[in-house]
Amino acid sequence: MRSNYCGELNESFVDQEVELCGWVHRRRDHGGVIFLDVRDREGIAQVVYDPDIEDSFATAESVRNEFVIKVTGIVRLRPEGTVNNDMPTGKIEVLGKKLEVLNAANTPPIQLDEHTEVGEDIRLHYRYIDLRRPEMAERLRFRSKVTNTVRNFLDNHGFLDIETPLLTKATPEGARDYLVPSRTHPNRFFALPQSPQLFKQILMAAGMDRYYQIAKCFRDEDLRADRQPEFTQIDVETSFMDEDKIMAVMEQLIREVFMTHLDVDLGEFPRMAHAEAMNRYGSDKPDLRIDLELVDIADLMKSVDFKVFSGPANDPASRVVALRVPQGASISRKVIDAYTKFVGIYGAKGLAWVKVNDISAGLEGLQSPILKFMPEDVVTTLMKTLGAETGDIIFFGADKAKVVNEAIGALRIKVAEDLGQVREGWAPLWVVDFPMFETASDGSLTSLHHPFTAPSCDSKQLAADPQAALSRAYDMVLNGTELGGGSIRINKPEMQRSVFEVLGIGEEEAAEKFGFLLEALSYGCPPHGGIAFGLDRLIMLMTGASSIRDVIAFPKTQSAACPLTDAPGAVSAKQLRELNIRLREQPKAEEAQAAVGTEEAS
Repeated sequence: MRSNYCGELNESFVDQEVELCGWVHRRRDHGGVIFLDVRDREGIAQVVYDPDIEDSFATAESVRNEFVIKVTGIVRLRPEGTVNNDMPTGKIEVLGKKLEVLNAANTPPIQLDEHTEVGEDIRLHYRYIDLRRPEMAERLRFRSKVTNTVRNFLDNHGFLDIETPLLTKATPEGARDYLVPSRTHPNRFFALPQSPQLFKQILMAAGMDRYYQIAKCFRDEDLRADRQPEFTQIDVETSFMDEDKIMAVMEQLIREVFMTHLDVDLGEFPRMAHAEAMNRYGSDKPDLRIDLELVDIADLMKSVDFKVFSGPANDPASRVVALRVPQGASISRKVIDAYTKFVGIYGAKGLAWVKVNDISAGLEGLQSPILKFMPEDVVTTLMKTLGAETGDIIFFGADKAKVVNEAIGALRIKVAEDLGQVREGWAPLWVVDFPMFETASDGSLTSLHHPFTAPSCDSKQLAADPQAALSRAYDMVLNGTELGGGSIRINKPEMQRSVFEVLGIGEEEAAEKFGFLLEALSYGCPPHGGIAFGLDRLIMLMTGASSIRDVIAFPKTQSAACPLTDAPGAVSAKQLRELNIRLREQPKAEEAQAAVGTEEAS
């Protein structure tokens, strides 16, 4: 039906007849001449209808925004003084000869001809209209192009695109799985995969050597701006490569993506050990565009009378840190109070601070409610240690190491953003040398990444001191966001059993849950490793979107619902019977309240 896309037209088409199909983006009537901005996936073209062609002019008068039309006309240069340099097609227009209305449209609930603030519930309910907005359409086009670049790169490097099952077995943790009941196997359930992890490892055991997949994954968890219940991974696995080689190839992939689509050279990616990242930035995904760093001051605070500092300073499981913010003394007390509430989200009980009004005046030049609890020599040493200067503010964190890292690490980012201390550009890095395990709230050990990550030590060293063991894992970080995480995997059943033992998974449980993997490892599985990138996060970063929902065609809300289709929805009693499922009755609100009242009375 069309000869060209609207956005393709330029001066080279002058005097040619074209046929365009699309939506009326905007209609303007200027002194008897009607201008239609016609929009399609590739852009917008201006079409002019004169009264001389009566039938087409009458039709042009009747159309409204979002009517679907077909235009036939002659491309010409715009008259002098009417060129629009902000449009790719702004130097030409189409003199309309014919106009056909392919479909009329109701008045849309979302304005598309100008930027308007619309609630996300409306945008997602009418997603087919929201996606017509040029910025949304461009993001999906951009995503498609990036995905194509990724595929071409991996194809050219010998990786095979292999699909893995979407119906699989529930993970050991289970709590975050989406379960699918089986009709043919009563009282049994499939699970949607949180990752193709085990299948891609088995593909390495099968000799596929290099695998990739643009994989759909599912996780039933609380949502944030960069989380969705279903998300897309660039999933990669390869045999006979160590971590250095895998990181080099994956770094080359991301550099090519940025150069191809943003004309940005990311340069060489620095590497940083996990311990250093946590010590300096309180985060395993530090944003290196921010110069602010956490400085340990526990040694200075061990003997002060201020128990808020001295208590954690003498506790090996705690940290006392200072965060010096240049030119932060202008921060008001109201803002400091807001920061105190902010760190409270992460479990911090308060936020101590010192303003450096005049560093040359000693204690007299400092302002803080905590100074009276600290000896002058400690304060003087503290200022020298931090390199404090007039106009700075210093924030302190003192608590369990996890609380301090999370609270002051997050404050570091927030203060830098508020004060405009985040540099423009891109700051990639690899974070390496992660611990194998972390301690759960009940004191047990859990895998920091997953239980199939290979340790840097042998099985005897692992068993002797598991908390000291480092893993062969690596995360790619960009501007404070984890783009991807990977590791060398365990390829020998003996080592895999050793890791299971540390995690409290006995032989019987291991055989039940991972017997197929252990068996595959026992038949000559090669050394292998891989990585998974979050495609949604990558596109969000590259397009400057504020949420991955803006780079996914049909996302869910933060409550994991779909306003477009009204999913999740109820199913019929017949379907439930076929699946051997009976729903538990939910008590009415008033019945529940009455039950509570009865319990309290008794």
